[in-house]
Amino acid sequence: MGLAKLHSVGLMAMRILEGVGGGAAFPSMHTMIASWAPQTERLLIATLIYVGTSAGVAISILLSGVIADQMNWEAVFYIMGSLSIIWMILWIFLIQDSPNKQHLMTAKERDMINASLGEEHTALKVPWCKIFTSGAFWAILIAHTCSNFGWYMFLIEIPSYMDQVLKFNVSKNAVFSALPYILMPIFSIVLSKVLDILQNKNKIKRVTARKIATGIGSVVPALCLFGMCFVGCRHYVAVSIMCLGIVGAGGMFCGFLSNHMDISPNFAGTLMALTNTIATIPGIVVPKLVGFITDNNQTIQAWRVIFGIAIGLYIIEFVIYMSLAKGEVQPWEEG
Repeated sequence: MGLAKLHSVGLMAMRILEGVGGGAAFPSMHTMIASWAPQTERLLIATLIYVGTSAGVAISILLSGVIADQMNWEAVFYIMGSLSIIWMILWIFLIQDSPNKQHLMTAKERDMINASLGEEHTALKVPWCKIFTSGAFWAILIAHTCSNFGWYMFLIEIPSYMDQVLKFNVSKNAVFSALPYILMPIFSIVLSKVLDILQNKNKIKRVTARKIATGIGSVVPALCLFGMCFVGCRHYVAVSIMCLGIVGAGGMFCGFLSNHMDISPNFAGTLMALTNTIATIPGIVVPKLVGFITDNNQTIQAWRVIFGIAIGLYIIEFVIYMSLAKGEVQPWEEG
């Protein structure tokens, strides 16, 4: 915060450093899940971890206003930043590369996890060419990128649409703003548990579970964006549709976002780093695109064009993922 106060360049530098640091979190999580989570529980564990991003948004929305009101706006950044430091300390002292290196567990627990995961592998050479020619990898990459376009649309631009076009400022009502991010983790956890049960009972295959979750995470938001085109100025209907779209998008956590570990446990972190890097591009594109289309043209017609683009990308996500996604370990897993 001190550097940011000096100049706007300082603020941009802090944001870049924040992105550099945060960018390693998801690949690290993927590596840990692939190295630790038993196959029968991996879907639920991955979902529990990744819905934390949604829970974090909800908590920050609810608390930021209170902190700023009771203290000052700078305190919001100091308090939120300190939470990352706490997480870092816990990670350093509690996390180990594999169950065999972890002493804070019983031998029975270690044996159970190892029996599920199989033989521990040493470092392998990343098969870059085979990865980039793998249909299973491209299914995840395209789904991740298209889904993030819609995610940023809901996260950043829908509130702007409701404010500028519908004249309903959701951001001034913390409950409305936080509600979908409270409901999303609940929905995602329930969905992952149901899919886990169905897999363990051999009712569905792993790839089917991923496709069901990804299908929900693409079809529901697409339908909600379509509904937003015709909601008119019915504010609470628009808020309800927005909530449903965000909650439905939670299917991604137990869908394509967990699929890296299925196709290549050894390179799950690398695959996540690749797809997540490309999938952050919509975070830059969406605000620019919306600004270009709505420049001096804050109309429902202009926003229908924007929603149509997002719907089109959700359709691409659905078609490509349903066609190319795999649930089994790929031949290039051993390097």
